[in-house]
Amino acid sequence: MMAPEPVAEKNRVPLLALMGVFLRVGLSSFGGSTAAWLYREIVQNRGWLGEEGFLTALTFSQVLPGANPVNMSIYVGSMLRGGLGGTLAAIGMVAPAFCVILTMGILYAQFGASALGHAVLGGLAAAGAGVTLSIGAKLAGKVRKPLPVIIALAIFAAVGLAHWPMIPVVLALTPLSIGLEFYGEWRRTKL
Repeated sequence: MMAPEPVAEKNRVPLLALMGVFLRVGLSSFGGSTAAWLYREIVQNRGWLGEEGFLTALTFSQVLPGANPVNMSIYVGSMLRGGLGGTLAAIGMVAPAFCVILTMGILYAQFGASALGHAVLGGLAAAGAGVTLSIGAKLAGKVRKPLPVIIALAIFAAVGLAHWPMIPVVLALTPLSIGLEFYGEWRRTKL
């Protein structure tokens, strides 16, 4: 396995800028598509991580227990500014969602049964799904090895089509994919 690429030195990214990015992403990605917004901010706009570093962060955030966006904020914040960076990034990611959910809970209690309330929630879900598919398609075009594609398709088939529970599928395929990657690296070094 490759080590994460060293793109930013720890002193280079200001703590307030780090927290600000995660605050903005936390506000704008409510309801989904967090990875897409983080990719745009961290890789495309600011260059804090390269694509490989982002994919590593995304992978770790999905494998670790807990909410993927919070895991990603802790990982990226820690990579860029250590423990304090991870803490501030996580606070930036969680605070907007907490406030929005609290406010929406109050509004839903008042207006949840109305047609307008259902339309707003449907629109939020559609926008989140669209942005998530967009970033998925963009990142899929960057994959140059067949193994990650095969593993991703296997997970999609098992969970999405066969409706198997996700946790056992991921627990089975993660060690398999790691083992196959190590085997491929070993074969490349032997040849």
